[in-house]
Amino acid sequence: MPSDHLPQEEHRQQAESVREKAEDERDDAEQDRQSTEAHRISAESGRSEAEQFRRLAEEAREVRDLHREALEALRGERERLREAGETARTAAEEARTAAEAARLATIEAVQATAETLQATLENMKVVEDLRRTLRDIRSVNKLDSN
Repeated sequence: MPSDHLPQEEHRQQAESVREKAEDERDDAEQDRQSTEAHRISAESGRSEAEQFRRLAEEAREVRDLHREALEALRGERERLREAGETARTAAEEARTAAEAARLATIEAVQATAETLQATLENMKVVEDLRRTLRDIRSVNKLDSN
């Protein structure tokens, strides 16, 4: 019997060794599973962040496009204002030229009026001289008739 006991003890020790080995492998497998789960969670988190960055990049592109369109509208408006300013400058130059021509015409009209008044004054002096002479002649004729 003592010899029966020895193989059973060996068998029990082998079984215990196999059980411990199996337990160690089960613990390793559990750690691997936990590690794999952590990697999966990390990868999912990375995918979520990448998706969020993709959305942010898309929004940034949309904002950039809006800014580009607004800038183009501002450039167009600035060009229209420049053209309007050029038109106004041209109109102002034409108005200045017309005002200068009107000023010169006014000066010429004033000069013509002054010349006309001078001629009228000269004519009035001649008429006054003629009246005086006529009165003098009438006065002398009245004296001769008396």
